[in-house]
Amino acid sequence: MLIGVPKEIKNHEYRIGLTPAGARELVSHGHRVMVQRDGGKAIGLTNEMYVKAGAEIVDTAEEIFARAEMIIKVKEPQPVECAMLRPGQVLYTYLHLAPDPAQTAALVKSGCTAIAYETVTDKRGGLPLLAPMSEVAGRMSIQAGAHALEKAQGGSGVLLGGVPGVKPAEVMVIGGGVVGINAARMAMGLNAHVTILDRSLERLKYLDEVYGHQLTTIYSTHDAIEERLPDTDLVIGAVLIPGAAAPKLVSRQQLGLMRPGSVLVDVAIDQGGCFETSKATTHQNPTYEVDGVIHYCVANMPGGVARTSTFALTNATLPFAVQLANKGAKKALLDDPHLLNGLNVHAGKITYKAVADDLGYEYVPAEKALG
Repeated sequence: MLIGVPKEIKNHEYRIGLTPAGARELVSHGHRVMVQRDGGKAIGLTNEMYVKAGAEIVDTAEEIFARAEMIIKVKEPQPVECAMLRPGQVLYTYLHLAPDPAQTAALVKSGCTAIAYETVTDKRGGLPLLAPMSEVAGRMSIQAGAHALEKAQGGSGVLLGGVPGVKPAEVMVIGGGVVGINAARMAMGLNAHVTILDRSLERLKYLDEVYGHQLTTIYSTHDAIEERLPDTDLVIGAVLIPGAAAPKLVSRQQLGLMRPGSVLVDVAIDQGGCFETSKATTHQNPTYEVDGVIHYCVANMPGGVARTSTFALTNATLPFAVQLANKGAKKALLDDPHLLNGLNVHAGKITYKAVADDLGYEYVPAEKALG
């Protein structure tokens, strides 16, 4: 199979869909790999490294999209990229379609086979291709929140860990999944006072057993969130419904309960965000203020630590890329029910129910669409 890796073009996105080691692995299986010139240069992955791994360097994304049978990316295709996709071509990347009707319509129109990293599953019901970026985003959310709390950034001027004689910041993490646990760990490491809310009693029990008195665990309800907003300095939105739009957990009206200069970090912004006042921002302009509350809603947070993120992502995505290349997309998908869960669009049909439901498309089960 001929595999193409274009340079990412989203604002301040420096990750790349395949490392030189990943390219070498695919080449060792008898496949050909094309990488766009300087696609990984910003994070120290040079053209020479890809050539040494057996890849071909090409000058333009247009050539990659025109020739490649499978495109491996990081972020969702931008409109100019969607326009270059063609029927039968495999797109393997993050998609986050539920809050993005324009991208969904473009992928449907293209006729391509679009596999979303964020809905591929594993035997334990986890999301193995989302997990590494969730780990990064969870940890970054505390860094970002701590910076936004600084007075010069519009925040209230609170230090997360406090100092002797001055109490630490109150951090509320909504969601006890991969993002939430990593956010809580970082905040506890900085000596903040951390409360985590989740609707899984099993997860809350696990967190209590692991972290004990260091972490306050609360069953998540609207009342529980509202009750804590007046005393919270930093709120991390870490709720995920796989493939679907994120639920809105803090309303605009509730912002009035928070102290001026408090900070919301919405890690769920890729899926539409879990705060009513959230709107996607970029690393170039990461924050904005609504009713005195600072919002950090960067849609590609892991892109800020692009080298770490690229290696972590490729570690997870490469085994499935090898399956797709070795067997061809149809056979690989039908042979592996967990990879099949990643299929969101095929030949003009929406094959992921949550996306179809949220955007009003007819849902066609993946097996039926492929068959």
